[in-house]
Amino acid sequence: MNVSEAVETRRSVRAFTDQPVDPAALQRVLDKAALSPSGGNTQPWSAVIVTGNALADITAKIKAKVQSAPMGEDMEYAIYPEGLDGRYEEQRRAIGKAMFNSIGLERGDGAGRIAQMAKNWDSFGAQVQLFTYTRKYMGPPQWSDMGMWLQTVMLLLREEGLDSCAQEIWAMYGTYMRKLLDIDDDHIFFCGMAIGHRDESDPINNFDRPRTPVGDTVRWMGFE
Repeated sequence: MNVSEAVETRRSVRAFTDQPVDPAALQRVLDKAALSPSGGNTQPWSAVIVTGNALADITAKIKAKVQSAPMGEDMEYAIYPEGLDGRYEEQRRAIGKAMFNSIGLERGDGAGRIAQMAKNWDSFGAQVQLFTYTRKYMGPPQWSDMGMWLQTVMLLLREEGLDSCAQEIWAMYGTYMRKLLDIDDDHIFFCGMAIGHRDESDPINNFDRPRTPVGDTVRWMGFE
């Protein structure tokens, strides 16, 4: 698989099979992803990879936390900025609508939508979770580096025949997640990433994801 194929076939997968993930494949991905760029070669990312009983334990505990604090608790950063508007908010709403429509959930089916969102805590059936965090004093440039590392991981997973779904929703309980993962107070929790084998037949993995035309987001200067 070349880079273009990896980019074109990568998507946020929200239904996985129960097929195990080969740890050797994960090791290959992480070894290569370590070459991701970072300012000054700081490599500000840290991660914990979890599976099996350990993941089941985290899943059970976060579900209990959701029951007691359904709107989140001790979030360490805002997942979306306050005042998100224009095409950014329109795109956010549109992708949510497309996702719910793909599985036949009507706008008025609040219970159904909540149940679908709750599948995040089961990692959508994925057998592996990658939880990412960094030092609290890191700034926007280092968070950008962390994002480049995660993107590199996601593309390399495609090369291995695996899929993923980056999940910032875990950050709704950032402080608690650090406790569950034994991450000290000098760090900030960023996100989870479900990793596994895509369920090709599930419609939630097959709806269209429109992108803004490049002409609307990029300006060219100095080209004849």
